[in-house]
Amino acid sequence: MQRHLLATLLLAALCGGAQAEIIFRRSNDAEPASMDPQLAQGMPEMHILRDMFVGLVDEDAGARPIPGAAASWDVSSDGKTWTFHLREANWSDGKPVTADDFVYAWRRAVDPETGSKYAFFLYPVKNAKEIAEGTAAVDSLGITAVDAHTLRVELNNPTPYFTGLLSNAATYPVPRHVVEKYGKDWTRAEHIVGNGAFKMREWKPSASITLEKSPTYYGAAQVVLDKVIYYVSEDKNAELQRYRAGELDWTADVPNDQIKWLSENLGDELSIHNYLGTYYFGFNLTKEPFKDAPKLREALNLALDRDRIVKLAGSGETPAYGFVTPGVSGYTPYTPDYAAWDYAKRLERAKKLYSEAGYSKDKPFKVELLYNSNDNNKKVAIAVAALWKEGLGVETTLTNKEWKAYLNDRREYKTQIFRGSWMGDYDDANTYLDLFISGGGSNTIGLNDPEYDKILAAAAAETDAGKRAALLQSAEKRLIDQNGLIPVYYFVSKHLVKPYVKGYEANVMNHWPSKYIRIEK
Repeated sequence: MQRHLLATLLLAALCGGAQAEIIFRRSNDAEPASMDPQLAQGMPEMHILRDMFVGLVDEDAGARPIPGAAASWDVSSDGKTWTFHLREANWSDGKPVTADDFVYAWRRAVDPETGSKYAFFLYPVKNAKEIAEGTAAVDSLGITAVDAHTLRVELNNPTPYFTGLLSNAATYPVPRHVVEKYGKDWTRAEHIVGNGAFKMREWKPSASITLEKSPTYYGAAQVVLDKVIYYVSEDKNAELQRYRAGELDWTADVPNDQIKWLSENLGDELSIHNYLGTYYFGFNLTKEPFKDAPKLREALNLALDRDRIVKLAGSGETPAYGFVTPGVSGYTPYTPDYAAWDYAKRLERAKKLYSEAGYSKDKPFKVELLYNSNDNNKKVAIAVAALWKEGLGVETTLTNKEWKAYLNDRREYKTQIFRGSWMGDYDDANTYLDLFISGGGSNTIGLNDPEYDKILAAAAAETDAGKRAALLQSAEKRLIDQNGLIPVYYFVSKHLVKPYVKGYEANVMNHWPSKYIRIEK
């Protein structure tokens, strides 16, 4: 009798009773440093923020720009005035999203008191740079709420990549009524309000963030998932184990040393794509030992055998000698002459420079290399230390820190050499090069080069595409020739994806918004 009752209940559930929640379980590289759109810096934050917020411009499943909070926009004949027409939309607490929310957020992004490291994203906007540098009033920013659903933006110059900027978190609106009520605590799970497809339900520090579908999102009818759970997964081998055990539907990455096995055994589930991203090591140029040591920096650069590192990565990555990723539209990356040398010739030159800098195997240079906790980063750091030791005699101390502490050390220039990566935020060389503008919030190598800044300013004002590309390439040449950083390789994105996960599209941005995902079991 009892067995029959259980069977009846089960059958009822399957045939029209309560429907099970549709849940997408995905891993995230690290604990987010901040869920504040204007303060977020890294990919662990950006993946989640794309689920919770929508800028004026959104992206489709293939990371192509589409209308977002703005249903449409007009551009003046001189390309300098943009008028955005906002759609009717609400925050996740039911209050309307208005043009004033964008004015508030953008002013907040460039206000020095906010401390945004992405303020430079808005530098094309009139007075943004001056405000960020403390020489202009915050309310002089070139953004005006014409009415509740009309926003006017004034640019310094025509900016061909402007729509690409507007899908970045730094430009997302934020709910003034919530930010001012709760202050720095507004991003806690019980307070945070967004305008995107999902809203936060729970945040378990260093474990997981759970999002649930937002009924107030303007496109809610097209969102299939009920819930998305992001699991913190710094240990890539543990992440793989969870995936194989059925606890994850999607991995943020895979262990480099498992690629061959995965290709042979889970090939249909291994998803590898080209990616607009560069893996590099940055020197701290603000203080010794690298501030006034160009020969030492060049020696360490030349002594790094990219081919060996790429073999270690093992997923189709390619050696990098410039900073801008090949494949960026309308641009030919700069390649230094030594990229064509074999490693023996580069090492010979490195030894000469190392000696001229005052070091030898009997008097070795000692340095600390910082990287954020991650198995793949650890393997690369160990290999780099071995190459420097083998080739020059350098003694490297490896230091790993959790994501937030690592970011803080970079921001505060508490580093000597650090692991870095930069992923293009939009399809234009500028997204790589303006990273190193003097005083920029994400310029963690501390480059201070007025000539470099001048070239980028000229490129921003140039309307001829060919001349602009030439200026950007000269800026990249200047950046690379100063050896303020060591490009290592160009990324590919690597994920394991369960066969029942549908709706995503391969793209070079490595953007996979959950609102397009379907679970078809």
